Amino acid sequence: MAAPFLSSPLQITSTSPILFTKVTPANQIQFNQRTTSTCTSNKLRLLRRSAAAGTVVTDQTEGGEEVLINPTPEEEKREEVVDYDWTEEWYPLYLTRDVPDDSPLGLTVFDRQIVLYRDGEGTLRCYEDRCPHRLAKLSEGQLIDGRLECLYHGWQFEGNGKCVKIPQLPASAKIPKVACVKTYEVKDSQGVVWVWMSTKTPPDPEKLPWFENFARPGFYDISGVHELPYDHSILLENLMDPAHVPISHDRTDFTAKREDAQPLVFEVTERTNRGFAGTWGREKEGGKGNNLLLFSAPCVLQNNREFEGKDGVKNYFSGLFLCRPTGQGKSMLIVRFGVTKRSPLVQVLPLWFWHQNACKVFEQDMGFLSSQNEVLMKEKVPTKELYLNLKSSDTWVAEYRKWMDKVGHGMPYHFGHRTISLPKVPPVVEHAPAGLIAGLSASYPAKGGIGNMQAPNLANRYFRHVIHCRSCSKVIKSFELWKNILFGTAVALTALAILVVSRQWKAVLLGSATLCSAAAYACLRAIQMNTNNFIRTHRRL
Repeated sequence: MAAPFLSSPLQITSTSPILFTKVTPANQIQFNQRTTSTCTSNKLRLLRRSAAAGTVVTDQTEGGEEVLINPTPEEEKREEVVDYDWTEEWYPLYLTRDVPDDSPLGLTVFDRQIVLYRDGEGTLRCYEDRCPHRLAKLSEGQLIDGRLECLYHGWQFEGNGKCVKIPQLPASAKIPKVACVKTYEVKDSQGVVWVWMSTKTPPDPEKLPWFENFARPGFYDISGVHELPYDHSILLENLMDPAHVPISHDRTDFTAKREDAQPLVFEVTERTNRGFAGTWGREKEGGKGNNLLLFSAPCVLQNNREFEGKDGVKNYFSGLFLCRPTGQGKSMLIVRFGVTKRSPLVQVLPLWFWHQNACKVFEQDMGFLSSQNEVLMKEKVPTKELYLNLKSSDTWVAEYRKWMDKVGHGMPYHFGHRTISLPKVPPVVEHAPAGLIAGLSASYPAKGGIGNMQAPNLANRYFRHVIHCRSCSKVIKSFELWKNILFGTAVALTALAILVVSRQWKAVLLGSATLCSAAAYACLRAIQMNTNNFIRTHRRL
């Protein structure tokens, strides 16, 4: 598997050092794998308590096997805490191609609200989303001649954050120098807009991510933006968990099948203060997979694979996940799948098809991830008090939460393996609907079209993805237009068929009306594919 990642943090080679000792069998909890299915509640409670304490519990029945990951208290004492400031990082804001040209875009990083826009020259600008006059949101304003105007009193700001117009000032008065907004540095790199969140420390170019695969000639990627109703740490856990794919996404495409669920083998090849890296594979295949996972601060996850074609030429695949925290219980994900050699299927199917399929995948996970988020917020304890991490499926999750122990003190809030810092502001937890309710509420008002606009709702596919994606927005509008034209044509042809006398012409007109109706229905189905939430059919409705 390929090893490209960021310019500064992790680089994996055949001689990459292990910076810290890996979890050893002596530090893990044992119980009989054959009796897992009949485990009593008392036994589970005992296992959780022992996991939290770092002690070893052994199932004395024959064939007991070590399956749980938990360091001992001695190991936890050796784990270091490193200097970390969450503002001194680059955060992924948006796909460059999807940034609006004619309006400001309100975004958040953790709980800090910012506004992104293009000025009159097309340069990306980023401010604190707050007018210095009366604190109104600038993202609610508009662009006038390339300047950002507050919709409350019409104050206008130009690129460097300076106020250049106050309509209420007398002609002889000068604009106060303090009438300016706080600015943030932004960079457009490899098709993604990144923001440096510190206004005190100059941007560090060494920390700006660079992905080698995405710079390769002929590298084709399918990228999209999704808002999700759970914390970015829950999202990262989910994305670094290959074990759930066969179960949660069974038959979503040809790569996920329930019968393929099996133990996985993980190897941590490197740990640093800014993340970790390793390989994983399926136990049935010998455990030596060519899947390379790399996580780097603050919120970048990459899965790489290198494979050789029939012609002997190396090809590269990347699954890149840029997970921005957007507040308690919320996150925004930029997902980018790319490859140097496209299959015929990828070349034929349109971009909107892959985007709606990605929406389906996130909706399959949404219900239980939202509930997981709610439990973490309610319990207010580190994950070692709650999780039963299996070494055959949860190695990356354990690594990630232990990394949070190192740096979480420098974040607005965090849930680590053994440490926790709670948010200062009460969380807003959004529940993802399920079953029939999902079909009725989460798909409306986007169901069947985009004519009805209501308040944004992250349980709704339209507001999670479509409003952030220029491509899908244009496609849906086109389908809506063609649906109306075809339906109107079908009605007109039917009416004309009633009026004509000739049977031959009646047959021709009615046949044409039928074809138009079928085409209108196909457009409607395409709209629904892009706007309707996925519903699990096995649930009792």
